[in-house]
Amino acid sequence: MNDRTRQNADFETGCVSHTGKVRKANEDNYILRPEFGLWAVADGMGGHENGALASATVVTALEAVGAAHSAPELLAMLEGSVLKANAELNEQIRLRGGAPMGATLVCLLVHERHFACVWSGDSRIYLVRNGRIAQVSRDHTEVQDMVDRGLLTPEEARRSPRRHIITHAIGVHETPELDLENGAIADGDAFLLCSDGLTEHVADAEILQAVDAGGAQAACDALLALTLERGARDNVTIIVVRYRQGAPERTRWLPNRPSRGSTRP
Repeated sequence: MNDRTRQNADFETGCVSHTGKVRKANEDNYILRPEFGLWAVADGMGGHENGALASATVVTALEAVGAAHSAPELLAMLEGSVLKANAELNEQIRLRGGAPMGATLVCLLVHERHFACVWSGDSRIYLVRNGRIAQVSRDHTEVQDMVDRGLLTPEEARRSPRRHIITHAIGVHETPELDLENGAIADGDAFLLCSDGLTEHVADAEILQAVDAGGAQAACDALLALTLERGARDNVTIIVVRYRQGAPERTRWLPNRPSRGSTRP
């Protein structure tokens, strides 16, 4: 899908997905379920056939997420879907004689005026608020672990030939690992979810500029154009979710969960 805008009463959604200028197939998949408070991007790994199958398996499993009566119920549906996808990929790997296969995943969940960002791998989610951008997710990569331990600077990590070595993904272990961040939504907030095909070429400040400049679909289109202009060495998928100002204040999100942690379905 290269041009679609979907809306519910409180959110505007834009999305774009492109093969890029080097790859022959698009191994990214995504799901837009604004009516249920779910947006997600999955980036496949393991060669173009296996990678496409892996990301499609994850996204297909997420189609089971539906209307939830509470934030914990919504998160539980997501975790159950991820667990199912992980088991299916483990079985595919076994049937294919151990062929490498997996997918990164980044999800935005919204229940009323509160959100949760859930991820595994190096696909990212950003929050744009009051003219500033923050990377909500933390890359599950070898070089990010080295940055956290003080062994590399962020600039060295960006240049490292090992920057794409992933430590977590769906399908690569018997039990999937997910990280979680959550909080309250403020008027004017916008979230951007993307595969690493975007962040390989585009800086955070440029993402901020595009998201702040206009509508959700316009931001996606502008960022894709910039990525293609710079060579687009990988598939690129971008979702922008903008909160419509003035919706009423409602209930709390995940009252019993820490603001950061690891969930294990």
